[in-house]
Amino acid sequence: EARASILSQILQPEAADRLGRIRIVKESRATDVENRLIMLARSGQLRAKVTEEQLKELLGAVAENNERDGTAGGKIVVSRRKGGWDDDDDLLDL
Repeated sequence: EARASILSQILQPEAADRLGRIRIVKESRATDVENRLIMLARSGQLRAKVTEEQLKELLGAVAENNERDGTAGGKIVVSRRKGGWDDDDDLLDL
């Protein structure tokens, strides 16, 4: 509850909505961004509420940091089975 209270004070509504959508997709990334925002607020580095554009910049910085540390985990690898599973074979039975 304390986190939500702090975030509501430092984020504009559009930025809060974007962070909520990010949380749905990738909770760990949203938590990283929230932690960084709270740290910036506590250290007095935020002069005004964070806009959606500023949040996008922060997301990019967090993503770069994760890639550098090797904790990105955002790569998706699709491996397809080879042979025998072609739907066009069904047309030959007609």
